[in-house]
Amino acid sequence: MTLNIPNKLNLNIIIILLFISRTSQSLHPKPPPIPILPIPKSRQISWQIAEMALFLHFGTNTFTNTEWGTGHVDPSIFNPSSLNATQWVKVAKDSGFKRVILTAKHHDGFCLWPSQYTDYSVKSSPWKSGSGDVVAELAKAARNAGLELGLYLSPWDRHESCYGETLEYNEYYMGQMTELLTRYGEIKYIFLDGAKGDGEKDMKYFFDDWFNLIHQLQPGAAIFSDAGPDTRWVGDEAGVAGTTCWSLFNCSAVKIGGDNDLRYSREGDPFGHDWVPAECDVSIRPGWFWHTSEKPKSALTLLDLYYKSVGRNCLLLLNVPPNSSGLISDEDIQVLKEFSELRDSIFSHNIAKSALLSASSTRGGPNNSQFGPQNVIEEGLYTYWAPDQGQSDWELYLDFRQVITFNVLELQEPIQMGQRIIEFHLDILDENGKWQQVVSGTTVGYRRLLVFPTVKSHLLRLVIDKSRVCPLISHLGIYMDSYSVSRHVSDTHTKSKFINSLVFRRTAYNRSQSASI
Repeated sequence: MTLNIPNKLNLNIIIILLFISRTSQSLHPKPPPIPILPIPKSRQISWQIAEMALFLHFGTNTFTNTEWGTGHVDPSIFNPSSLNATQWVKVAKDSGFKRVILTAKHHDGFCLWPSQYTDYSVKSSPWKSGSGDVVAELAKAARNAGLELGLYLSPWDRHESCYGETLEYNEYYMGQMTELLTRYGEIKYIFLDGAKGDGEKDMKYFFDDWFNLIHQLQPGAAIFSDAGPDTRWVGDEAGVAGTTCWSLFNCSAVKIGGDNDLRYSREGDPFGHDWVPAECDVSIRPGWFWHTSEKPKSALTLLDLYYKSVGRNCLLLLNVPPNSSGLISDEDIQVLKEFSELRDSIFSHNIAKSALLSASSTRGGPNNSQFGPQNVIEEGLYTYWAPDQGQSDWELYLDFRQVITFNVLELQEPIQMGQRIIEFHLDILDENGKWQQVVSGTTVGYRRLLVFPTVKSHLLRLVIDKSRVCPLISHLGIYMDSYSVSRHVSDTHTKSKFINSLVFRRTAYNRSQSASI
């Protein structure tokens, strides 16, 4: 019998090389999945991570007990005796807000900085003998405290004589915007709207030119308007988002200041081509400017709004207007303090951290910690659980080994990878060993909070029922909210029921004295 030695050696070499190749491949980590478009820009991620911003409506209206000024009030009325921007910033920071937004110019045209393009500003007021600059003082205070600064420059100007002259006014507006964006350091946010009372002069705004100017001078600034380009109006001034809320959107489907589909603004678009998350704006008081006769909302009301804004993939823009002395009122500060304490009490202890976590599958195999289920109890967007490709069951299990009591579910997606989840639900194992559904929801995005009647169990199952592509979970929280039990926040598949007295930007002036944004 003759052996073909070379052929046998070649076969052995091939087997060894294949083994080495497979072993080498197993030593390399599985790369992350491909993001699904659209995805956020860095300035949009920065905006979303802030979660809450404090709006400061302040100006001549503060001294005239009005919401929409006429533009003809004498500047001498602006004379706060104790204006302290450091106090504003301290209140914001102590209450957990990461940004402060100032009405640098409201509809009356009065400027809180000494603009070279008009005399209708602080330089014509007795405050600091005409040498004051509210924007500068706030910018300095925010910078010293490590807070981010945003500005509102009203497009509608009831004082400026060239308003209504398209080219002349757009040049005027862009001149003022340039002042604001080049004098005061980094600006992280610009608030724009299309508010204008009925019967006012026709005016075409060069929004595209404005957007380009803002991003040219302040590349990190997120721009808000009805139609983006960076963040959008949620469609109401009650601080409430839809129970379904996509960051996906089509900017071309909405006109700034137009008669838009408010449901579209509220819910977004699962087929949208643009990433434009929603912002919920609401005032702590009935009006947007300070009025001595008005009282602030309660801390529990603000907590409810937090669930219905931040907890529905939005940013909460809460207006807290300084009073005529130039300070935030003590009663507002007390409510904000209580609101902060409520949030800390609920969300400082994530019960999920004590659970043993497992998943229906893990990208790259069950031993791949890069995408393992344990990542969901870590803070931050850039670690997450990813199920294996090709799987249709997407489930996370939390085994507590003892019975826990809870009534809040928190979920987060790594939004830099796109918004993916369409539907999900949470089950608990009951005392009979059967799975019982506790709550269900649609869309997650940056942060989703669901509040439901208190339940007890030792074993939980999160099920992703439907997703645009393979779902990803960056964070999961289980909490006990002892304060909202008696005022259960319904947040399931049912439609949102909004307050009947919502104030919309497009309402005629004589019907909306309480709206001013």
